[in-house]
Formats: sequence, C-alpha cells, structure tokens
Amino acid sequence: MNRDQNQDSGQAESPRAAAPAVVGSTRKLLASHGALAFGNGLIATILALVLSFLSLLGVLAFHFPQYLTTPELRHVYSVDVMRHVLLSALIVSGGLALGSIVVGNRRHINALAFMFVIAAVAFGGSRVPVGDFPDHTPYMGADWFILDLLGSTTIFVLLEKVFPLHREQPVFRAEWQTDMVHFAVNHFIIGLALLIVNFMIHRAFGWMVNAGFQHVVQQIAFVPQLLLCMLVADLAEYAAHRAYHEVPFLWRFHAVHHSVKSMDWLAGSRQHIFELIATRVVVLGPLFALGFDKAVIDAYIIVVGFQAVFNHANVSLPWGPLRYIFVTPCFHHWHHSSEDEAIDRNYAAHFAFIDYLFGTAVTTGRHFPEKYGVVGDYVPDGFVRQQAFPFRAVE
Repeated sequence: MNRDQNQDSGQAESPRAAAPAVVGSTRKLLASHGALAFGNGLIATILALVLSFLSLLGVLAFHFPQYLTTPELRHVYSVDVMRHVLLSALIVSGGLALGSIVVGNRRHINALAFMFVIAAVAFGGSRVPVGDFPDHTPYMGADWFILDLLGSTTIFVLLEKVFPLHREQPVFRAEWQTDMVHFAVNHFIIGLALLIVNFMIHRAFGWMVNAGFQHVVQQIAFVPQLLLCMLVADLAEYAAHRAYHEVPFLWRFHAVHHSVKSMDWLAGSRQHIFELIATRVVVLGPLFALGFDKAVIDAYIIVVGFQAVFNHANVSLPWGPLRYIFVTPCFHHWHHSSEDEAIDRNYAAHFAFIDYLFGTAVTTGRHFPEKYGVVGDYVPDGFVRQQAFPFRAVE
C-alpha cells in the first residue's frame, strides 16, 4: 500500500495536536492501496485497526442484540462461542496495537486501535450480559457484517493467494474502499432489504401458491430438491440478468456492478441497492411460490452466497468439463469483461449450461479475459455517486 510514515515522532504530543494526527494518519491509510510488504509493521497495524473496530462493534451488538443482530443468525451461533471470539479479537488487536506503539510503528493509527479496544472493554467487553429481548424489532446486521467479513477474508483471501489468477494483484487493489463500503451497507441494511423483499414477494407471487403442489415439491429428496431449487432460481436469475443488460433503463443500475475493474472476492459486493432488492424478489419469488423445504432454502442461501463471492474471486483453478455445467470464476470473469466477445454474455449464476442452451455463452479458447469494467469507463467511483448514477441525466 502507499506507505504512511513507518516511524512516528517520538516526541510527546498534546491531545489537541494528537487528535488531528490520528485522524489524518488513519484517513491516509484507508485512502491508500497497493501491495502489503512484510517486515514494516503495516500488516500488524491493519489487523489491529480492523479487529479492534470489529470488537467494539461486537460489544455494541451484545448490548443491543435486538437492533444490531440478525434474527436468522441469533438462533444459529452460540453466544458463548461469540464471547470467546470477541475476547480473542480484543487480546490480539490490543496486543498488536500496544506492541506497535512501543516500537514506534505508526503510533497514531495504533493509538486509535488501542482506544477502540479500551472503549470495547469499558463497555463490558466479552462479558456483556444478554437477557431476553423482543425478536421482531427493526435491525441492522452488525453481526452478519462482522462474521462475513472475518470469514470471507480468511477463506477467499487465502484462496486468492494459493491459487491466484493475477499473482501481482494486491489484496488492497485500486477502488477497494468503494467495494468495502458496498459490502458494509449491503450487510447493515439486510433487515430493511428483507422486509421490502418479503413484502413484494407476497404481493407479486402470493397468487401462485398452491398447497398441494408445494407438498409434492417438499416430498422430493433433499439433494435433487436442492438442485431443482438452484435451477429454478438460476432460470429466474438468467431472465433478470439478461433484462439488466438489454433494457437501457435497467442497465444503468446494473452498470454499477460492472464498473469494477479488478476482480476479487470483494468485487461482487458492488451493486446498486435497487438491483439488490429487485433481483432477490425475482429470484426468491418462484422459490416461495413452489414451496421448497426450509432446509433446502437454507442450503441454497449458503450455495448462492459462496458462489457470489467465489466466482468474482481472483482465483484460477482447473475445472475441466465441469466448467460447461457449473458457473466458475473463469465463466463469470468473462461476464465482467469489457472485451467485445464478452459483451452481454454468461448471464447464469449457478449452471453454465443455461447460457450454452440459450446461445449466450462466451466461446473462446482463452480461459480468462484481460480487461474488465464498463466499456468507456463512465460509471463514477464512490458508493454515493454510484447509487446516484442511474438517476443522472443521460449524456
């Protein structure tokens, strides 16, 4: 990454002088991008800052679980396990921050990280009691954001380093900040998004529900029912996705997703909120109408969540004939390419054979494209500007 000063001044600073320095150093770090070098303390600083912030957010989630945690997740994870994870994060981030301060490594940023740790401990740390609370309050998915960020970075960054497509591409590549904001917003608005999606699904697809037919669907064995669920969802996804490309008004929303110029695990998060909601309605509506078993829907959500991240990742693996059946990174990377042969191709999300059946698959001897993004590169960078982009006057 673009380096801020490795060694801060050893002279004591007044609180009035230190505060702007802390803010300035942190903003400079967050605005930078590039490769991480071992041995200069930058990795330790980033880990301290991220883990300390997530720890403080986790403590707040313990205090206000009815507003900051996701109902579906509350009944899955163990509170005791989460306490141990939180305690470990506090110890690691506090140790890294304090150690960096002692050796003079980016003292301003590490001071901020240590303040996050102190604040988290002051608010109760991992010992915050959790009593009974209402289960149907408006909420933001802080727990989902924390767990998904930690899990995704651990799994997919590791995959990208072990099986890289572009070995020279850094973890913090250009425009990572924009995609991280998309990632955060998409997680924090999950409560509102699900409320809107569920409302629209019941209004648009409720008339299709037939209890007898749903009973027949639910009698199908788990694995074939899951595959059928994925196929139905992918056919709906294909239709919606193709419409996003072929209807000019819809393309202005979808262009935000295509504006990413470097593919990695975070790239798939770049999405306009309208598209996020509309696509879920179109895809989940038929699944609701057909009445797939809850266990199948839960499994499908895991599959689609994994594929959505993995297929954007900076990963190259040999798939052999499977690449003609399932959507893989090489298949979806072509969809994001700005090369002529890739325009309006490879719409499927799960099964590549759908595009081959409809004649919209990229047929080339190359496994991966060389260029990504929107032709003409006319979509602005920045979360707010991208949300406003579809409503701007067409030039």
